[in-house]
Amino acid sequence: MAKILIIDDERSIRNTLRDILEYENYKVDDAESGIEGLKLVNSKKYDLVLLDIKMAGMDGIETLEHIMKVSDTPVVMISGHGTIETAVEAIKKGAFDYIAKPLDLNRLLVTIRNAIDKSNLIKETKSLKQDVPQTWEMIGQSPAMLQVKELIDKVAPSNARVLVQGSNGTGKELVARWLHEKSPRSNGPFIEVNCAAIPSELIESQLFGHEKGSFTSAIKQRKGDFELANGGTLFLDEIGDMSNSAQAKVLRALQENKITRVGGEKDIPVDVRIVAATNKNLSEEISKGNFREDLYHRLSVIIIEVPNLNEREGDIPLLADHFMEDICKKMGKQILTFSDEAYQKLEKYKWTGNVRELRNVVERLAILCDKNVTGEDVDKYLQPLR
Repeated sequence: MAKILIIDDERSIRNTLRDILEYENYKVDDAESGIEGLKLVNSKKYDLVLLDIKMAGMDGIETLEHIMKVSDTPVVMISGHGTIETAVEAIKKGAFDYIAKPLDLNRLLVTIRNAIDKSNLIKETKSLKQDVPQTWEMIGQSPAMLQVKELIDKVAPSNARVLVQGSNGTGKELVARWLHEKSPRSNGPFIEVNCAAIPSELIESQLFGHEKGSFTSAIKQRKGDFELANGGTLFLDEIGDMSNSAQAKVLRALQENKITRVGGEKDIPVDVRIVAATNKNLSEEISKGNFREDLYHRLSVIIIEVPNLNEREGDIPLLADHFMEDICKKMGKQILTFSDEAYQKLEKYKWTGNVRELRNVVERLAILCDKNVTGEDVDKYLQPLR
């Protein structure tokens, strides 16, 4: 049940609004002054505040300013003495809407529903954004990882294009996501394209979109990933596997900040930050004629090398604990602990699949072991069961 606070110095107005809102199944508190209302806002959680503008002592505009400083609760201003200028001032200071007295009941109820819906969306968005650092947390305190983290912190606030290099399973996507999350574009989209997973004949349509009828299966117009990432970050994973024709179009998009859909003629402006990743040696690919040197120089304003897991001394126990906690929580199972011998065996193992392989091993141990993971368990389950 949504909770609404009414702040109005007229008792009759408060009582009338309370009767109406409680009939609509809202829970209602009321206050007769701005100061009393602020005390309630500071001590309780509300889904909406209805605030009168003209009140003795602290008026509605001043009360609104204080509410905006301490809460993200939507505020709807109500007044029988206001003007257009007052309404505009209230909206500029953060009010969700302004309704003049005498109140139109239908408009009031619709406005309340809209404001609460918006409030719920804001809360959900904040919750999701808080989940991102947990889901994509960058674990590790080894010198190699601290260097990567430091570089991310320096580079993220800029719009510089970044090339992330490293072996399979080292966490290149994780670096890309952190570059996005720590950038001014964090509220924009993060669009990922796996260039190795898309057939060469479809990669251009994926990246730039297409017009209806531009090829046999193009039954309707489609926006490409450059357009979808507008205002945010476009992550081109496995860039070394991109076709030569697509490379040429990507180069043009980076040079001119505009793209053309397949089968189209209109130039479409785009504002995206490019983060690319590869496990290939692009210098070798250039010498073989598989990758454009001019595109390489466009993409590699900053290069971040992600270390192999075997180069991250001391990080394996931290990663193992992190993965075990995450996996057990998702399974609804008591979190398993590792013995010292288990840690030692994990640290001595040569991780060809890097962090991805370690997570798979920890998941196997979480499923097959009891309360404590021993060194014997690691020996037994380090390799997939056959």
